[in-house]
Amino acid sequence: MNQFIRTLWICLLGWGCLNNPSLAQPRADKPIKLMVPFTPGGGTDIIARMMAPKLTEKLGVSVVVENMPGAAGAIAAQYTARAEPDGSTLMVGSTSEIGINPSLYPKLPYNVARDFVPVTPLASTPMVLVVHPSSPIKSAKDLVNMALANPGKVNFASAGIGSGAHLAAELFLYETQTKMAHIPYKGVGAAISDIIGSQRDLVLFTTLPSATPLARSGKLRVVAISTKERVSVMPEVPTFIESGVSGYVMEYWYGLMAPAAVSPDFRKRMHAVASDLLKQPDVVANLLKQGLQPTYRTPEEFAVFIKNDMDRWAAVVKSANITLDP
Repeated sequence: MNQFIRTLWICLLGWGCLNNPSLAQPRADKPIKLMVPFTPGGGTDIIARMMAPKLTEKLGVSVVVENMPGAAGAIAAQYTARAEPDGSTLMVGSTSEIGINPSLYPKLPYNVARDFVPVTPLASTPMVLVVHPSSPIKSAKDLVNMALANPGKVNFASAGIGSGAHLAAELFLYETQTKMAHIPYKGVGAAISDIIGSQRDLVLFTTLPSATPLARSGKLRVVAISTKERVSVMPEVPTFIESGVSGYVMEYWYGLMAPAAVSPDFRKRMHAVASDLLKQPDVVANLLKQGLQPTYRTPEEFAVFIKNDMDRWAAVVKSANITLDP
């Protein structure tokens, strides 16, 4: 009987903790893991490492970046979705695992609407087509002509099956009615390393921040950019539209996501802190230098934006007839 009473008392205490909002508040002394669903070197990693020290300073709590690549961002997304909602785990979400994956993977191990709450957008960036400087591809039109002349024989790299880089290429193939061979990597950094090194015939669709430093050093050539107009960070690079691919416009977004059950007070605080950081002149200048455009929306506006983005990619995936296993 005594054992039964002790067990009942423990259960009641546990139930009380779960239903007491004050006990569910984030701990101020607990480090925050900022999950990055991809390997170092890509846009998500760049913005996470840019924001982490600033958030640490503002919050008074250590914010540590943790890379957890795999399954086009699904591994880190699942980890974040199942993390304790005490504010100690956040994710830099993006077009890939939030916007694209839900329509790409029929058996995705997380549900964006059910498992996450949008905290705040951070930035957006266009996609760019990059090649080795020695490549004969000097324009998007060159790539179209090469793919038409050699169906399925031109290779494009990506950050993994179903990643933003993969879907950016699929969107290009859809718009140009061409075929190329997909070479998936575990991350953008690995793909870029191969293009610079041994695999110089590869082409890659990637975010502007991941290409900017290497383009400036002459190790990569940026062929085209997915905006409607040229951008100030690389004014010499033509748009896909200018190059004859009129329907190719794409921007890749980044934003803070938290487990769905995180407290509203924590969400509100994180949104305020991050939004304030995105208005600081040094942060803005650093983002723009990397090809990232700071983005400002309320959490509610961000949620609507995400829903619209998911709908857009669902249409693209359906049109391209792409279905993948998780």
